[in-house]
Amino acid sequence: MYNHTHVKEIENVLILQGGGSLGAFACGVCKTLAKKDIKFDIIAGTSIGAINGAITAGSKNENPQKDLEDFWIEIAESSYNIIPDTLSLDYDYQNNQINFKKSSSASLNAAFFGVPKFFVPRWFNWNVSKYNSSKDYNILPSHWTYIYDNSLLEKTLEKYIDFKKLCPDAKPNNINNNDNSKNTVRLIISAVDVLSAEPLIFDSYETQIQMKHLLATIGYPQYGFPWVEVNDGMYAWDGSLLSNTPIREVMMASPSNDKNIFIIENYPKKIDKLPSNMSEVQSRAKDIMFTDKDESLGKISKLITRHITLIETLYDIFEEHDHSKIDKDIIKYIEKEHKLLVEKYGAKILKIIRISRENIEIPYALQNADFSVKTVKELILQGENKALQSLN
Repeated sequence: MYNHTHVKEIENVLILQGGGSLGAFACGVCKTLAKKDIKFDIIAGTSIGAINGAITAGSKNENPQKDLEDFWIEIAESSYNIIPDTLSLDYDYQNNQINFKKSSSASLNAAFFGVPKFFVPRWFNWNVSKYNSSKDYNILPSHWTYIYDNSLLEKTLEKYIDFKKLCPDAKPNNINNNDNSKNTVRLIISAVDVLSAEPLIFDSYETQIQMKHLLATIGYPQYGFPWVEVNDGMYAWDGSLLSNTPIREVMMASPSNDKNIFIIENYPKKIDKLPSNMSEVQSRAKDIMFTDKDESLGKISKLITRHITLIETLYDIFEEHDHSKIDKDIIKYIEKEHKLLVEKYGAKILKIIRISRENIEIPYALQNADFSVKTVKELILQGENKALQSLN
């Protein structure tokens, strides 16, 4: 057996999906991962996953998980409870009886009144967000390009994030041990260019992550959130429009080191029974739209791994034998291609661990807009328990 010439570093990667209020599930998972002392080299996310990632990677305190939980509780406690929950009759065909069914109104409260520490509808706030460069002053709803102003999130996030930790100066080779503002965790968040439909990747090892990048990554147009001008003439929307599970973005940003990947799934991939009404149908459709679709990437990674192993084995044989009969140009070509393909672009996915949220008993289409204290705390607790189960 030949000894391969290049030993790669192994990175632990945390992937955080979008999902609105369902992002509280990831908060619980992160609490358990921290208790198990599992540390990450890269944290990547889109939409609310990017917000979770920014607080975790850029926490102002030594306990990012506490900051993350405090953030979620603060958001939840600011939500309104003006529209009461409703009771309706539901016929149980299996037991041939009529039951009362209680339906939460938390999502309707968020839709009509907003969540003050996160977003507010325009009918309650006529100020134009400084992050929305369209300067949409038009008071006629027919000309609106967004319904909710999410720039209120800025004041909330400023309490928890030290943006000095989310910049190229925080790379390990730039760390000053006397500077506590530095951090070695790499944050990668994704968005999409409104005009070109091209993916946008904001990488803390390449650029200073700013508030505008975080507001851009949660700018989901179907829910009425605005685009953000992240550079001159470049307008960004929520990255989940392209991919809600940014594994490819991580592989593109860090193509050389092998990886163990942890995916926190806010949207379950599998369910036990078919939807029973249109509300459950819409909920399931949302699961499918936003669930992880990267299984093919794992298969491709395994194939690439086999190719790389073969290349390394052949290269070892090549290095150990006489080169005198081989054309010098061919030798240069082999050495150049080996360095490029194996050392620079040869990252292998060694392991994928999925930690998935379980759907509630009666799922509904707007459950990702339920920011009530009760639901947020339940999601955090479920995240803690599901992470324990997955790790065990």
